[in-house]
Amino acid sequence: MPPSISAFQAAYIGIEVLIALVSVPGNVLVIWAVKVNQALRDATFCFIVSLAVADVAVGALVIPLAILINIGPRTYFHTCLMVACPVLILTQSSILALLAIAVDRYLRVKIPLRYKMVVTPRRAAVAIAGCWILSFVVGLTPLFGWNRLGEVERAWAANGSEGAPVIECEFEKVISMEYMVYFNFFVWVLPPLLLMVLIYLEVFYLIRKQLSKKVSASSGDPQKYYGKELKIAKSLALILFLFALSWLPLHVLNCVTLFCPSCQKPSILMYIAIFLTHGNSAMNPIVYAFRIQKFRVTFLKIWNDHFRCQSAPPVDEDPPEEGPHD
Repeated sequence: MPPSISAFQAAYIGIEVLIALVSVPGNVLVIWAVKVNQALRDATFCFIVSLAVADVAVGALVIPLAILINIGPRTYFHTCLMVACPVLILTQSSILALLAIAVDRYLRVKIPLRYKMVVTPRRAAVAIAGCWILSFVVGLTPLFGWNRLGEVERAWAANGSEGAPVIECEFEKVISMEYMVYFNFFVWVLPPLLLMVLIYLEVFYLIRKQLSKKVSASSGDPQKYYGKELKIAKSLALILFLFALSWLPLHVLNCVTLFCPSCQKPSILMYIAIFLTHGNSAMNPIVYAFRIQKFRVTFLKIWNDHFRCQSAPPVDEDPPEEGPHD
């Protein structure tokens, strides 16, 4: 007989479903926009597609699995562990995609004249593949042995039970907090976030430095180039800020769990932290629509062409801006 669902669980499931219904179509729209608009084909937008793929997977895979775990099914240990790992993979993929985007924007303003020679489509594809491979390695580390199987087996044997342990599937019952804090947070989340902050500070410094130069008759093109770079950098820095705001509370709660086992964590705080992490996957398309004109115009064209049966004006498909000329 399936476990009964309380009113609180029903509310939780309703909010999670709402997040998924915003996240999946929104991020599919981002991928679609890059596909149909030639002007969205540079390396930055390829990394944005990688980020959108991770966010689609959060809505389509992680949220249903989170709902399943919340209902509390009894499963074998390794089955529960496999349910818990996808969120680790996708979080890491998002962080590495954000880092790749930050590095790409830095190169655009640091070496604008050589940028296209350095950041080729092939190198961007290799970087994206590398990010996903590394994400799988980091996210699947618990399956390789860094988990709580030993504790669960000892408790299972102490109860006189035999065979493979069956548990009520919960994230903290299978994932080691040492892994989550020392390895995941202190190595693969916090340092990349701090590095990205430093990169964006340098990007803003370089852009402001270029824009503060005296404007001459021949410098209109560089001024226009760096003006556009500043606007896009602000939008992408906002994406980074929202990611940090969404994920840091949960990692802080994990630190409390590890360093203060006797401390009580109000369940409402944990639910809010989980909603923030899942909700982050729905935020990015909204930011793109409001902050990046090329996305906004392409979103409207897709909407008019495919959902309103009304043709929109052609999308501006000029090639991505060149660097400033000498």
